[in-house]
Amino acid sequence: MPSPAPIVEAVASRLEQFVERMRAESADYGPDAAALLDAAAETLVGGKRLRARFCHAGWQAVARGGDPRATEDEALWNTCAALEIFQSAALVHDDIIDNSDTRRGRPAAHRALESAHRASGWSGDAEAFGRAGAVLLGDLLVAWSDDLVESAITDHPHASTVRREYARMRRDVTVGQYLDIAEESAWRVNDDAEHAERALRVASLKSARYSIEQPLVLGASMAGADAAQLAALRSFGHPLGLAFQLRDDVLGVFGDESVTGKPAGDDLREGKRTVLIALTREALDRPARGIVDEMLGDPGLDAGQIGFLQATIRDTRALDRVEAMIADYAREADRALVGARLDNAAVSGLRDLARAATVRAA
Repeated sequence: MPSPAPIVEAVASRLEQFVERMRAESADYGPDAAALLDAAAETLVGGKRLRARFCHAGWQAVARGGDPRATEDEALWNTCAALEIFQSAALVHDDIIDNSDTRRGRPAAHRALESAHRASGWSGDAEAFGRAGAVLLGDLLVAWSDDLVESAITDHPHASTVRREYARMRRDVTVGQYLDIAEESAWRVNDDAEHAERALRVASLKSARYSIEQPLVLGASMAGADAAQLAALRSFGHPLGLAFQLRDDVLGVFGDESVTGKPAGDDLREGKRTVLIALTREALDRPARGIVDEMLGDPGLDAGQIGFLQATIRDTRALDRVEAMIADYAREADRALVGARLDNAAVSGLRDLARAATVRAA
């Protein structure tokens, strides 16, 4: 698999340039606003840059299929960088919603702002300030993402297509996030047989489209993809995105904190109603299901209780069923590339990215 380093470095460079421009344009806001900009910049450090890599892969699949000598331009790199800014916004808001204390092994943004409040000796509720500040920080990052992608596609021949897909991505993620939190409350009044289907809808909107399908389509659109090429990339990206999210769900329960940067079993403490949980509940009798329901969403679950839930998920074979779903979705994605009118080298790279997205520990 080609090293992702050149893409990661190119995106990091554009992010640094953009942040410096934002600092210069915001100089008259004062020192407190400067601290908010610093917090925004901090969220952009690290990560796998998966969305940028898929955006680049989508461009490559189309552009180099038409001209092997095609080279990336600033519009592409800035769009890749804009996706990473939007990802940071989503993570900031996600951590507030989930009451997560850490992100990538560091304090989550709302916790960092809370600590800054205390360190500055400010009055009032530091925790409330941290949460409110992080809401606004996430909003600022969304605005930055829009600013960067709009500047990237100014005078671009395919600007309208890119703008339309980017807007759809923002809507999908927002609605998907709402459905995610709604499911944590609505599950009780819905038929148990519908839980897995509802969880997959959340996975599709909140992650599958946004993490893989839409970055691919954005990159391909910038290269002038036709309808058949976009259809092939969507048919690859969506099932792969579902596999990616299902893997994330598994890691949210069984992941190694030293690798994921999140406490083991965090999804259980947060009460995430994932496909993994839906399939577990399907296999339990009513009394056992009641015990699981009572424990899910308890932020005070200790290691022993987390271990009990993990064992229950394994014993019901829900973990095995999700692993089989991941494999099935990955195969479906791979079949979508067969015969597609895309660059051969790029298709090979897409298959490598598919493995990286579904066979991972973080």
